[in-house]
Amino acid sequence: MQRNILFIFLFLSLCSYGQTIGDLFRSMPSGLLPGVSENNKTMLLVDTGKTVVPYAMGEVQKLRQSNDFLQIRTSAVGTTQLKMLPVAEDSVIVCLIKTVCGDICDSNITFYTTDWEILQKKQFMPLVAAENFFDSSQKEANNYKYALSLPDIYPISAEFSDGSSDLTLRFNYREYLNDDQIAEIQPYLKSDSIILKWNNATFR
Repeated sequence: MQRNILFIFLFLSLCSYGQTIGDLFRSMPSGLLPGVSENNKTMLLVDTGKTVVPYAMGEVQKLRQSNDFLQIRTSAVGTTQLKMLPVAEDSVIVCLIKTVCGDICDSNITFYTTDWEILQKKQFMPLVAAENFFDSSQKEANNYKYALSLPDIYPISAEFSDGSSDLTLRFNYREYLNDDQIAEIQPYLKSDSIILKWNNATFR
């Protein structure tokens, strides 16, 4: 418990609400956004429309921007979301979501201080797996475990709902299972998507 309190105090001391989403984007380390220069970032931010900017690896395009959120397309199959999440009256952390949509969409979620120091993911959201989308009340059914085991990969994409800190997670199984396998799974699914709500400390 003391360790958790110390951890929270540490990152709160590093986080400042005085920064804007533009400030955070400009200070984003190059390793998190390869090939995008300072000039590229500035061009994306200054235009109020959906700016397309050529860069070393192709084109980068601004898709959505608000006071605390930015979404850009980094390639034909990749997008990056940057979201400021409040953790106290005057403090925020940064949620970074990178999504790749080839044949299937899959997202990677990480958390940072506003100085771009990485934070432990488990502090801010529960472990998300395919089972979260299944109806656990049916887990004693004969075919439940079989249905759960049918997907050999578990691609889950994440996107912030418009204008809020709610995170929508989608279980993208349809794209790689055949019709018979989908029919086996569907009786045990609660939904193809779930929403996690931010409570100024964690997603629940």
